Amino acid sequence: MKLCELDPTKRCDQCGDCETCDLDPFKKCDDCCKCLDEADYAGVTIERIIIDDKLQPKGLLH
Repeated sequence: MKLCELDPTKRCDQCGDCETCDLDPFKKCDDCCKCLDEADYAGVTIERIIIDDKLQPKGLLH
């Protein structure tokens, strides 16, 4: 059961509201990131990096 991204107390009913552009409600989000400013990027903290061994050529990881 997938939960709604906008309201995690509800099940996803594939309404598409989570795919709407924040700047233009009549447009589907195309990941242009115009809705984010630099402060949003500065606040991102990477907690861990998961590396899939199948995607990495052998010998590159130490």
